[in-house]
Order: sequence, then structure tokens, then C-alpha cells
Amino acid sequence: MNSRTALGAALLLSGVFLFWNRGMTYDAGDILSTYWASLFIIPLGIFFHWLYFGPLRGRGAGVLVPGGILLTVGIVCQISQLYDLWHVLWPGFILAPAAGLFELYWFGGRNRWLLIPIYILTAFSLIFFFVFSFGWLLSFLAARPYIGILMAVIGALLLIKGRN
Repeated sequence: MNSRTALGAALLLSGVFLFWNRGMTYDAGDILSTYWASLFIIPLGIFFHWLYFGPLRGRGAGVLVPGGILLTVGIVCQISQLYDLWHVLWPGFILAPAAGLFELYWFGGRNRWLLIPIYILTAFSLIFFFVFSFGWLLSFLAARPYIGILMAVIGALLLIKGRN
């Protein structure tokens, strides 16, 4: 990587950070406590994917399992940390091994027996996600009365048009 590319990437990331900053001051502890997943977990997951698609050149699909797990966990943790959605996104931790196993299935010979744990883990994750996010969604919508009014108007219009 040449110096121009490194400088461009640094300026781009700094500009995005300053745009999102909104006048708040940060020290090293604030940055580490907010972006720890993007700094440590996601790059490790990307590293395992780089190993498979780079030096291993399609051999050793087993490195995709920890890569998929770490990448999924890192994304869940980062979104949860940024938007304080731990109580909604925690089923992503159940989905993480399913993602890693699915990558092993997809790139590693299509062993159909891998689909059993993939389906089970994905189903549990989706069930828990819908159950726990439904209450959050209702409280989110209840705090905004205009959404309730809009839903009532749409429902009334559907009932009126249904009779014609």
C-alpha cells in the first residue's frame, strides 16, 4: 500500500468519524469502549476469511467456521453497542455458529448433514429474535402516536375498500 492510499483511507475514516461526532469529545477509553468489536473481533473474522480466499486458495474450508462466527458476533456486538440494542439483538449469538457452519457447507463440499445444526440454530435464533423484538417494537411504536394514527387510517381505508 502506498502512502497516498493510506493517507486517503485515514482522511476518509477521520471525516466519517468527525461527521458522526456531533461536537462530542472522545478519549481513547471512549473509542475503545464503543468500537471494541470493530477494532478486535471483526478484523479477526475477516482475517480467517482472508486465509481461506487468499493463501489457502480454497483449501481448508474449516477456517471459515471461526471466521463466520467471529464476523457475525462482531457485527452483532458493534450494532448493539452503537444503538444500545443488546436486549433485541442477543439472538445473533445463537445465529453466529450457524453462519460459520453455513460457510463450511457452502465452500467445503456441501455435506448435507451440516444443514441439520444450521437449520436448528437459525430457527432458534429467529424465534427468539421475533419474540423479544416484538415487545420492543410495540413499545417503540406506542411512543409515537402518529404511527398509531397512520395505522388506524390505513386499516379504515382497507376496510372501506374491502366492501366495494
